[in-house]
Amino acid sequence: MGTKKSNRSSGQRRAVIIGGVRTPFLRSFGAFTRLDTIALGAAAVGGLLERYPVERREIDGLTWGGVIVPSATANIGREIVLEMGLPPEVEGSTVSRVCTSGLYAITTAAAAIERGDADVMIAGGGDSTSNAELKMPQALVQKLAPVAMNRKSGPADYLRALMKLNLPNDILPKPPSPRERSTGELMGEAGEKMGQRNNISREAQDAFAVQSHQRAAAAMAAGRFAEEVAAMDAPGGKLVTADDNVRGDASVEKMARLRPAFAKKGTLTAGNSSTLTDGAGAVLLMSEERARALGHDKLVAFRSWSYDAVDPADQMLLGPAVSMPRAAERAGMKREHIDLVDIHEAFAAQVLVVLKMLGSDAFARQRLGMPGAFGAIAPEEINVHGGSIALGHPFAATGARMVTTMSNELKLTGKGSALLGICGGGGVSAAAVLEQI
Repeated sequence: MGTKKSNRSSGQRRAVIIGGVRTPFLRSFGAFTRLDTIALGAAAVGGLLERYPVERREIDGLTWGGVIVPSATANIGREIVLEMGLPPEVEGSTVSRVCTSGLYAITTAAAAIERGDADVMIAGGGDSTSNAELKMPQALVQKLAPVAMNRKSGPADYLRALMKLNLPNDILPKPPSPRERSTGELMGEAGEKMGQRNNISREAQDAFAVQSHQRAAAAMAAGRFAEEVAAMDAPGGKLVTADDNVRGDASVEKMARLRPAFAKKGTLTAGNSSTLTDGAGAVLLMSEERARALGHDKLVAFRSWSYDAVDPADQMLLGPAVSMPRAAERAGMKREHIDLVDIHEAFAAQVLVVLKMLGSDAFARQRLGMPGAFGAIAPEEINVHGGSIALGHPFAATGARMVTTMSNELKLTGKGSALLGICGGGGVSAAAVLEQI
């Protein structure tokens, strides 16, 4: 099993989730284009404090996850504190662990409460893919920086530097590179290889994507997201009330018409993959003692979590198949003890491979040191309200969305536990067990 220690505190103190709120998730370059990641984070936190009022002076800190971090503002969490007008004593910090960032921020806040370092914390994450910065060629930076940073530089110095530029290679901005530095692969290319290696058919991927869309559409129609999505005014005066990527009319027939996105004869398409999205989500956490004193009765807590990594050159998005059994084991639980399973849908192929490995005795023995498989989980048993394929994936916001949705589901249904799993670039992964207390 490895030597990683359990995350749970040995004392009596426990962090509980009061509730969560997120912005609508919108496709990039839409109504949220002019809102940067700080503005989106502030909108989520503002919605959270409106729905779950708490004395602002009682807030000890805000921990925020971010992937696309503005170059001029490294500490997004602190900027959200200041933008919201929270007391300046409220500590703000930022964590970045690619797609697991939001969950990492939330469990970091929970750990601070369980250690006794805080009583009330806000945590979450968000990203504006619309505002990913275009990078100037490094050659331009290297040639101009010595001149631009020297206060004694004059027009002649700038002219000499400009004459050294190689047009257009040194001038045209470069888009952010989504390729893995260690492997050179796009995440979709890695997902494509995983699907082929594990014999995941195009038909199975399309069917899972349709399930995601139809379940998300049904949840929206039934008001299942009403507690977690806060309407907000977008620039231009447009009121945005709901996610805009969900397609209730999705069908296998429509999915089958889409062309492969990452390989000429591949199986990953725009339909069975998550899309670039803008959005943010925030969660309010308290010590159980403080929550009870304030009259909160329906509470959800973390029973365990696990953060892990696999070789990105092997199967980069396989990590949840490692993290989920480990989180369950740390919680003292087996598959039969878990009521709800929620897995981030980077690609349908990735989810289906993870499910296949969770049911594999050989994988459990070879990769986890366990005597047998965690347990078979059918695709229709997970993501009861859809997932990232339908709802979108604003990188660091996904963990906050999953925690919020599953916490609400536990409260509404009376079920006891939920197991979450998230993959991420670079081969990292995360999982957590939530329980109603």
